Amino acid sequence: MRNKIVLAGAAALSLLALPAMAEDTAPRGHQTGDFMIGASVIGLLPMNGGHVSMIDGTPNVSDSVTGQLDFTYFVRNDISLNLIAATTRHDVEVRGSALGTVDLGRVWALPPTLTLQYHPMPQSRYSPYVGVGVTYTVFYGEGGGRTAPVTKVDVENAFGAALNAGLDIEFAPNWLLNFDVKKFYLRPDVAVETSVGRINATTNLDPWVVGMGVRYRF
Repeated sequence: MRNKIVLAGAAALSLLALPAMAEDTAPRGHQTGDFMIGASVIGLLPMNGGHVSMIDGTPNVSDSVTGQLDFTYFVRNDISLNLIAATTRHDVEVRGSALGTVDLGRVWALPPTLTLQYHPMPQSRYSPYVGVGVTYTVFYGEGGGRTAPVTKVDVENAFGAALNAGLDIEFAPNWLLNFDVKKFYLRPDVAVETSVGRINATTNLDPWVVGMGVRYRF
């Protein structure tokens, strides 16, 4: 019995020591030539603003949550290129117009974004980064119910600038937890066809993109 108690105590102490041992293990860190694939859940949060001709009012685009893939390549251990791939669905309307709230239906957005990132602590288990880049957002699939007399809505594709900040946390040699925030400066034009003529609008989306996910490093 005494031997069993001793063995059980030793096993318990070993289990208690595992977190400390894992923390003491030196992180692998980012290295030149590393390639990472990430999977995240993101929220795209438009700030909304702009102007509508003829009827005035402010364009409004709904928030959206979706999955995202991202790809990162390290040209140096502290410099990387990051590309994201995701698509989001949004409801669109004009608020505060001469006609009240006007429903413009829905639209899908595909915003591939390339970012140059700087990692000031590439060898740390907790590796923050900042970045700057460009996005080209493709809008497609306009449809859904619309307020009369709206008959068609066309959201034009648009370029925009992107700022980026985030944090990688290495929890295994090739696995990382990722937290990421991007700010897009995106202002697409919108053409609204109605039974009484065409209405033009400029939307100040300027969305935030907030995400959390995991990355695997090759």
